[in-house]
Parts: sequence; C-alpha cells; structure tokens
Amino acid sequence: MSPDANVFSLAGRSALVTGAAQGIGATYAEALAGVGAAVTLVDVIDPRPLVERIETAGGTAAAELVDITDEATVTAVVQRMKERTGSVDILVNNAALFGTLQHTSIQDLSVEAFERVLKVNVTGQFICAKAVIPHMMEGGWGRIVNISSGAALKGIPRLLHYTTSKGAMIAFTRALARELGDGGITVNAIAPGLTQSESVRSNPIYASSPLQNRAIDRDQVPEDLIGPLLFLCSDASAFMTGQTLAVDGGSVML
Repeated sequence: MSPDANVFSLAGRSALVTGAAQGIGATYAEALAGVGAAVTLVDVIDPRPLVERIETAGGTAAAELVDITDEATVTAVVQRMKERTGSVDILVNNAALFGTLQHTSIQDLSVEAFERVLKVNVTGQFICAKAVIPHMMEGGWGRIVNISSGAALKGIPRLLHYTTSKGAMIAFTRALARELGDGGITVNAIAPGLTQSESVRSNPIYASSPLQNRAIDRDQVPEDLIGPLLFLCSDASAFMTGQTLAVDGGSVML
C-alpha cells in the first residue's frame, strides 16, 4: 500500500468505545470522532455530555448507558449501532476497574474483589468482542483494540486483580487475532503506562508517576495515546495483528 495522507481517516466507519464517558475513554472517543468515525459511547456513567461536546465540534456520536457485563444489553446496543450507522467497524475495549481499586496484599484480597475486577476487565471485554464480531465479519473489515496496561508487563505488586486482568487481555488479543485473521479483522492491544486521567489524579496513591523509570521524563497524559489508537484503528496497521504496543514513555521496552 502506497503512502496516503488519508490513511488515518475513519470517515464512513463506526466505532464503539467502552468506558467512554470520562478519562482516557473520552479522549479515545473524541479522537475517533475527530477523524470522521461515527462513535457510540458506552459507559455506566452517562456519556451524553461528551456526545454533546463531540457534536458541537462537528462529529457524530451516540450515548448508551450500559454495563458491559450484561451480554443481552451489549448485544442490543451493538444492533442499535448497526441500524444507526450501517456498520460496526471498530471496537475499543477500554472499560475497566482501576482508579478506585485499593492496593492490597494477596492475603487481604477477597475472592469477591478479585472476581469483580475480572468480570469487568476480562469478561466484559469478551462480551463486547463477541457482540461486534459477526457484524465485522459481515462487512469483511474490523479493528478491535483492547486496552491492556504496563502493569501486566511489569507485574505490579498489591494490584494482583488488576494486573492479572490486564495480562489476560494480552493473551486474549493474541488468541483472537489468530481466530479472526482470515476475516479481515485485526486485533491489537495498547498497554499504557500510568496515565494522569481524572480517576488517577484523584487517587493519592497515584499522586506522582514513577518518572525515574521512564526514558521520557514527564507525566503521561491521555493525549499520548491518541496516535497509537488511530494507527491501530486505521488502514495504516492493516498488516499488524496480535500485537501489544507499550505506550509509556519508555518505561517498558519490548
């Protein structure tokens, strides 16, 4: 494929972004809308204020108040998206429990707390992928971007539930990529470092980032993830699947 100035354009494409009402998910949604995608915002927090912001900026967006662990509801949301936009092209599997989680040792971590994180961070991602794949297969084109974490690459202590869930997303990405490669669907992951989103900034545990571990000596912000996301959602990454991009200022070097 020859270089094309519009290779990152998503005009005519539709995108589903989970956990999109605020934080990094909101940044993803606005970025996708900014390059032409019709974006469906899914969250347990009302995403309508962000929809209004996107539409004011000239983009196309719709809001869905959804718990991604509810399979029937997610399936219905994806069907409405297809009817509204004509296609289901992109899934950004971003919704996850993180900012409000307490750091705790394995001895103090309850089975209930462990399973709650896995239900949202892994099972919810599975449910969303399962719902969109038939539509992507029908269209012969799809991009699934799973959001992992640098925690899975480093092995962060006292966050066993979260770290395990994000490690699972890397394995999920690889297995699903092999399953869907013949259908014109790519499946990749982004592993952000500690990013100064609203929930992170409001948690005293994350008041300062571990800058001494980074090659680039500054805090990571949500906007640092826009370029990698648009690359993985566009034709620029058409021959890339099953991969995990560490986007963390050089904290992890794969």
